[in-house]
Amino acid sequence: MAGLGIEDEAFIRGKVPMTKQEIRVLTMVKARISPTDVVFDVGAGTGSMSVEAALLADKGHVYAVERNAEGVSLIEKNREKFGVGNLTVVAGEAPAALKNLPDCDAAIVGGSGGSLSEILDEIAVRLKAGGRVVINCITIQTLAAALDYFRGHESEFSYEAIQVQINRLQTVGDYDMAKAINPIYIVTGEKKKTLFNRKI
Repeated sequence: MAGLGIEDEAFIRGKVPMTKQEIRVLTMVKARISPTDVVFDVGAGTGSMSVEAALLADKGHVYAVERNAEGVSLIEKNREKFGVGNLTVVAGEAPAALKNLPDCDAAIVGGSGGSLSEILDEIAVRLKAGGRVVINCITIQTLAAALDYFRGHESEFSYEAIQVQINRLQTVGDYDMAKAINPIYIVTGEKKKTLFNRKI
């Protein structure tokens, strides 16, 4: 069984963007996934994050939500390749695709399709007290939306944000040069333990 930080090349990939290894590791650390956790991966893409989460929550369950048909197919292929039977693919668009899922201990948002606030509202209903939601933001607009949401829900969530820039060395002739990976902002919200989940 693979451990945390699977090599990028190990995943079956298509034209769907995939979260790189170093970002996946940091996201898992921020999510604090335990073996029995139920985890949502919203905008799961190729399923690389879902697989990592399923390996950590080996006695729990991961729900990978993806609206893109190619992404759904890739998640299924990677689920089979890595043998993670505790991973369910949910084909559909969030937040609607989240409504019939059970409460979760952690949630990861890799893609929101411009509906981040609505997705976070639904996650807030499903997320257990003390649980964490981790948002990977590529654009400044997504970062701003995430921060605005948590600022507007300070009675429910505490939050933090970090900016990550990864450079990988590649050989160019006789030299090693840094090749940059797009910088990512990782925003983490933790649901306050003094609150009870809302029911709908």
